[in-house]
Amino acid sequence: MELSVSKDCIAQAKEKMNKAIAHLEEELRNFRAGKANPAVFNQVMVDYYGSPTPVPQVASVNTPDAKTIIIQPWEKKMIPAIEKAIMDANLGFTPQNNGEQIRINIPALTEDRRKELVKQAKAAGETAKVSVRNARRDVVDAHKKFQKEGLPEDVCKDAEVTIQKETDGFNKKIDEIIAAKEKEIMTV
Repeated sequence: MELSVSKDCIAQAKEKMNKAIAHLEEELRNFRAGKANPAVFNQVMVDYYGSPTPVPQVASVNTPDAKTIIIQPWEKKMIPAIEKAIMDANLGFTPQNNGEQIRINIPALTEDRRKELVKQAKAAGETAKVSVRNARRDVVDAHKKFQKEGLPEDVCKDAEVTIQKETDGFNKKIDEIIAAKEKEIMTV
């Protein structure tokens, strides 16, 4: 009985840690690293008949080449609203429209902007590590409570060792993800 409680507790913590990694990867996907990436528009909200809607839900977003993004709205009358949303999002883009579609030329990132993006990526990585540590702390606290309720001390110690190994593994993975993103951002 007590072993299954311990294993369930550790499994829940691993699930939280996996969610922290998934959230970090999703957040980093929105970082612009000098090449056209349609994912940067996933968070840009446009006023669509009175409700805020992400750009990809009102238009197709394509990258014909590494330095250009084409946004083709489903309805032509959405062009000004999409342009305004892009400008308001402060992504560093200047949209140009020809009445049919919006073309965005991706400017090269300056050295300062690259360093700022690396700093933001590292901050996102640290936030993910905090989530991982919180999940670990929850398991340790739960096992201390279980021990007071009669769970053998060796089971609690084994759980602490197991969750620490998991925590170390997840932190290493976060460091690898951040290092890869930093390399991508700093590559000219």
